[in-house]
Amino acid sequence: MSKEMVEPHAEQHGYAEDRAAIMQLEAEYLMALDWGDAETYASLFAPEGVLEWAGGTAVGPEEIYKEIAVYKEAIKQYYGDDGSGQPVTLRHFITNQAIYVHGDTAKGVIYWFEVANNGPGHTPHIGSYGHYEDRMRKVDGIWKFVSRKIFNEQLPDRRASAENPGRAARIA
Repeated sequence: MSKEMVEPHAEQHGYAEDRAAIMQLEAEYLMALDWGDAETYASLFAPEGVLEWAGGTAVGPEEIYKEIAVYKEAIKQYYGDDGSGQPVTLRHFITNQAIYVHGDTAKGVIYWFEVANNGPGHTPHIGSYGHYEDRMRKVDGIWKFVSRKIFNEQLPDRRASAENPGRAARIA
């Protein structure tokens, strides 16, 4: 990943700037995921970063980089094609964002949903939804994921517990 893509966040200070930088991290994550940009995707994680998703757990940017190919294959198996032989296009969206900044670390609980173009006539169809439980920290002044745990409410083994995850995120 080119240095100019991340430097704008390095000089920011204060809660509002930190929150804005974390929201940018969240958006960049989804853009990289949807376009299969493994390089950018992996660069958003700290060196010790952990990604826990329906396909397994990956530790460190190198392993996380490889997960994009696993994810793309899983999507292909799950959705098939769009009816015309083309791969289904997915777009992920985030809604409610509870972000708690604790100095140079932060925790977040973020709702997400996924829209695919596999409805009749390429119309949108909500494919899945859930939430992320994130831990983040600044690495050389730039916010990175330390861990991202992905919950998918349509998968029995990936559903959220009955306890509000936002309560734990408030605590440093």
